[in-house]
Amino acid sequence: MATVSSGTPGGATDDATVRAPDDATVRAPDGAGRAGPGGVPATPGGGVRAARVPAPGALVALGVFAAVRGLGVLVVALAAWWTGRSPVKLLGESWDSVWYLRIAEHGYGRTQMYPDMGSLQSDSAFFPLYPVLIRCAAAVLPGSLAAAALVVAWIAAGAAAIGVYRVGERLLGARGGLLLVALWAVLPHALMLTLAYTEALLAAFAAWALYALLRGRWGWAAGLAVLAGLTRPTGIAVAAAVVVGAASEIFRQRGRAPATVWAAALAAPAGWASYVLLVGVRRGDPLGGYFAVQSGWGSRFDFGAAALRSARHALTGDVELATTVTVVLLAAALLLAGLLAAGRTAPLPLLVYTGVLLAMTYGGAGFFESKPRFLLPAFPLLLPLVAVMAKARPRTAVVVTVVLAGLSYGYGPYLLLGSGVAP
Repeated sequence: MATVSSGTPGGATDDATVRAPDDATVRAPDGAGRAGPGGVPATPGGGVRAARVPAPGALVALGVFAAVRGLGVLVVALAAWWTGRSPVKLLGESWDSVWYLRIAEHGYGRTQMYPDMGSLQSDSAFFPLYPVLIRCAAAVLPGSLAAAALVVAWIAAGAAAIGVYRVGERLLGARGGLLLVALWAVLPHALMLTLAYTEALLAAFAAWALYALLRGRWGWAAGLAVLAGLTRPTGIAVAAAVVVGAASEIFRQRGRAPATVWAAALAAPAGWASYVLLVGVRRGDPLGGYFAVQSGWGSRFDFGAAALRSARHALTGDVELATTVTVVLLAAALLLAGLLAAGRTAPLPLLVYTGVLLAMTYGGAGFFESKPRFLLPAFPLLLPLVAVMAKARPRTAVVVTVVLAGLSYGYGPYLLLGSGVAP
């Protein structure tokens, strides 16, 4: 069992010896216990070199993720065939996927009106990076545009799984990293990571940006934050993590931090800000134009008032199963967030990233049943659960994961084929 004594806010340890989950003993190098860049541990695992699994850990994690989610895709494909639908169209042309495909094929400029709802939906609400990648993939791959979109999403999901593993390995050791990937893969809405959506792409940029921050690679962190900011609105959470991490490092070094730290803080929000400003300029309102577009979709920041109303209605009225599950999952996410904040596992950048995602998800009005999907990139929420499971017997961890996987395989087809709301 892993026993690490944490002695600093950044999670660095004062103990010289740590027993890894596989009973390998490693000694902390000289200087353990000092905070690293941005208040993160100076060495893997919080001041110690993390023990690795026998095979290359990243490949093992990728294999676990691919097996779990591959079986999930197979279950959905069988359900699609059973109902007479094309699996590729179901996975690649559902809900928001249609908007991404049309942007990839025709560019921006489509607006859809719903007079009965008083809604005016513009494709400018969707950020540009995923459609650009779809178009690039379609130029070199055979098959339909939807197939190209799925290839991009699946590659991004694989890259995200490796990044999630690396973050977990650095904080909790190799076994912890593997458990983090496994739990992330069996979340109820994890199917959305294999649809033509942007959650997998954002998770990939976020995981690798956070890993770069943990290693003090400011240039990489900033570059990935820029790409995350071009992927979807919640990509600003990655930039926030970089900015706060850089500010912490600058403060720690009393303003004498290297120029790369200052540059990272300035560059990180550039992707998100550039698209928001571009949409605003095109609409004649540089600062408010994009948010007016979001308002047309019924999406605005109301500090959680609409979410509370939806939750209250779910508890007292007759609603879809998806709505009830959303309430349960949002409550569980809040509990995990409290445990994450109260513990010493997550360095400051991970807390900031997760906190911003939570604030945007809970505080935003509209699309209540989509909120669990919005939280898919918030994988650090699983760290407290992983820490507990890492102390359990391997058989117990396997049983828990298998049970959660079974529930996920049942819930995924329901979301796409049986639910009456957008996931």
